[in-house]
Amino acid sequence: MDDVFKALADSNRRKILDIVRDQPGINVNDLSQFFDFSRFATMKHLKILQEAKLVLSSKDGKEKNLFINAVPIQTIYERWIRNYEGHWASSLIKLKGRIEEDNS
Repeated sequence: MDDVFKALADSNRRKILDIVRDQPGINVNDLSQFFDFSRFATMKHLKILQEAKLVLSSKDGKEKNLFINAVPIQTIYERWIRNYEGHWASSLIKLKGRIEEDNS
């Protein structure tokens, strides 16, 4: 799980994930056009994302097509976020009630 957090810690890698999510099957050359840094730097970021299993690839001839794998992010959600949803929703409902009471 540490590799997932390491991968998500960098804003360029989060941008890569957004692009791959929005354009499933995008190839590395097309992906690198979104950045001011080199194709080599893009590939280094992709390597970290692939090691974290956040991005999967398939070869189509010479091209490498990229796809997002949401399972690691879902695992983070299940382990750390979902447990707090009820608490936060309940707190927001109470706050809304207090604000509405004060305004009436």
